[in-house]
Amino acid sequence: MEGVRKHNSNRKVVLSLSVTALAMLGLGFASKPLYDTFCRVTGYGGTTRVAEQMSEVVVEREIKVRFDANVASNLGWTFKPDEVAMTVKLGQNALAYYTATNDTKYPIVGTASYNVSPIKAAPYFSKLECFCFTEQRLEPGETVSMPVLFFVDPEMENDKRLDEIKTITLSYTFHRVENPTNDAVRAEQRQAQLDKLEAIDLDIPQPINTTNTQGRG
Repeated sequence: MEGVRKHNSNRKVVLSLSVTALAMLGLGFASKPLYDTFCRVTGYGGTTRVAEQMSEVVVEREIKVRFDANVASNLGWTFKPDEVAMTVKLGQNALAYYTATNDTKYPIVGTASYNVSPIKAAPYFSKLECFCFTEQRLEPGETVSMPVLFFVDPEMENDKRLDEIKTITLSYTFHRVENPTNDAVRAEQRQAQLDKLEAIDLDIPQPINTTNTQGRG
């Protein structure tokens, strides 16, 4: 009798573990959008934060922001920052540009992934507007200028772990989109971004230099 109870108990444990494993697997697939949102909001894994409004507080501490550009090997684009770096004060709203060219003979839709290094500085790097928020369609031979509006949160001044940080690198990698968004929706999103940028009056920091490095796969 004791053996039967132990056997039934073991079956229950195995069944419970199996159900838990399947549930966790399903949750992993279902929560991918939630995980992406979590990273964007918290800066987890080097992902920058998305800000709803411009910074209104500026402190004197300065940070050098470097701009990096890369492309996937199957994209067929040239992608580079217009300036390799600029120096900004914490809380200063800043505008930088990247340039992309479709070097192929056919239209291509791409999307940019991004991160910040060092990773521990990522929660303080906030984007207000960015070409990486939407897909980008380039016609054969077309060249476009792509803006990113950002600030480094002045709260970074109060994080003693980051006292030694003098430079932050913002890095993008463009990938091909196999199943792109509807053209009309994408065009509307892009125009909304341009309208928002045109309505903003910024005291834009001067780039440190204009030596470019082309992004390539």
